[in-house]
Amino acid sequence: MELDKMDENDWKYHGEGNKSLVVSHVQLSRVLRLLKYPAEDSENPPQTVEQAFRQIQNIVDFSSNVMSSLLGENFIHSGEVVKLPLEFVRQLSIKVQHQRPAWRCDKVMDIYSGCALCLPNLTSPILHQPTHTPPLCIEIKPKCGFLPSSKHVSRDIKTKVCRFCMHQHYKVANGKWKRRNLYCPLDLFSGNRQRMNFTIRHLIEEPQNNFKIFKGGQCIYSSKEGSDDTMDLNLLLHHLRPYFLYGNNRINSHMTSKAVLNDFIQVLVNALLSGGGGDGGVVTDRRGEGRSFCEASHFSKERIRHGSQGLPSDSVLFRILQTQMLDTLDIEGLHPLYRRVEQHLQEFPKDRTRLQIDGPYNEAFLEKLQKCPNEDDGSVEYAVAKVHQYRVSMTAKDCSIMVALVPSGEEEEDDEGQTHLRDFISSRTPAFSYSVSILDLDPKPFESIPRQLRLDQKIVSCYLKTGGSLPRVSPSPLPGIFTAAEREDCMLLFHSV
Repeated sequence: MELDKMDENDWKYHGEGNKSLVVSHVQLSRVLRLLKYPAEDSENPPQTVEQAFRQIQNIVDFSSNVMSSLLGENFIHSGEVVKLPLEFVRQLSIKVQHQRPAWRCDKVMDIYSGCALCLPNLTSPILHQPTHTPPLCIEIKPKCGFLPSSKHVSRDIKTKVCRFCMHQHYKVANGKWKRRNLYCPLDLFSGNRQRMNFTIRHLIEEPQNNFKIFKGGQCIYSSKEGSDDTMDLNLLLHHLRPYFLYGNNRINSHMTSKAVLNDFIQVLVNALLSGGGGDGGVVTDRRGEGRSFCEASHFSKERIRHGSQGLPSDSVLFRILQTQMLDTLDIEGLHPLYRRVEQHLQEFPKDRTRLQIDGPYNEAFLEKLQKCPNEDDGSVEYAVAKVHQYRVSMTAKDCSIMVALVPSGEEEEDDEGQTHLRDFISSRTPAFSYSVSILDLDPKPFESIPRQLRLDQKIVSCYLKTGGSLPRVSPSPLPGIFTAAEREDCMLLFHSV
């Protein structure tokens, strides 16, 4: 990619979040992530070129030096900061403006600094597989996978119902979404295949911002915020069916919609439980049985036929959960420590640099949070270390997982170099090459902690006011597809990349 020969016609709108907009190259597997700021600042940029560069460099450093160590470098793509020609950026901004969702247009793209983050396009991976079928990529925002046990928690409901399930009531009550998503993160992070299958089905039913499917780099399945539209499952099945034509003694013409989705979910679960991020330890359960279930989950404990709980220690879910659990105090226990740091900085403002409140995110920052003592000694250093731990855990609670799947060729080669032809009328499902990545790993601002406390209080209050009115058994919006008992005999072959 030659920066001095950039052409806006080589790039297309890819998506955006609250703080940045992403464009993807039409041929290369690359994306550019550009900063956004409020529309009222469009004529007067809120920060200098140097500040914009430092903000993006902080994202790179936090990802490569901090999150990579905690989550596993195999899962992380930190990217690099690039300086783009300003005329290219301005023309790009004009080109993508009409493609942006209306509800995102309260912010505009940064056209003044020319700074951007260049990353691999994880929705269009290069897996070097000789196949004519475009890759499938599934993006999941798993959210927080554990219940707090801190002595500082003031409402008992927080130790019984997970944050995500309570937050759904709050979002519906405030009109952000028309319907609740019945997905529960504790089921996904349980490591139990039945629970994982069950909760992924709810993600498919009501994806919201937590589930997207890409085919050949194009988003083919997602929700629009505030939309009352039901998801077009038939269109999704149309896209998925060619990937699951063979296996389980089925010929393609007889493959039911239920079978297609079952196979798809099994592939996804296998990828989420696969290794790649650690030492390959055994399946473990680090949490008490009571704390691994959310009372709002629609999965019944009695349905578990096999007692295995926990995650393989080298799986992406295990690494994310471990990092989330750096939040040992809950926001209620963390806020007084934030206030201690804030008061210290008011008295000694120059200590902001020494305490690395705004970075740099280097080995010293990582060491501060890893070597934090268990007991509070009343020092500002202890308080800062706990604040750093909380900020890192918040990043892990808000990250996304990208699972890329490419169908393997009809001829497959095993570890011993033996080649065998797939038997099309066998009990084997199609094999996939896969890769698993973690994205959205920006550092959370120090100043966001008071807002996190207020949001926590609003979510809990809303849930208690509504009485947690979730029925124990919910009729599925897709009864013809999701009522069958989950198959346990679906074996899938994977080749990690």
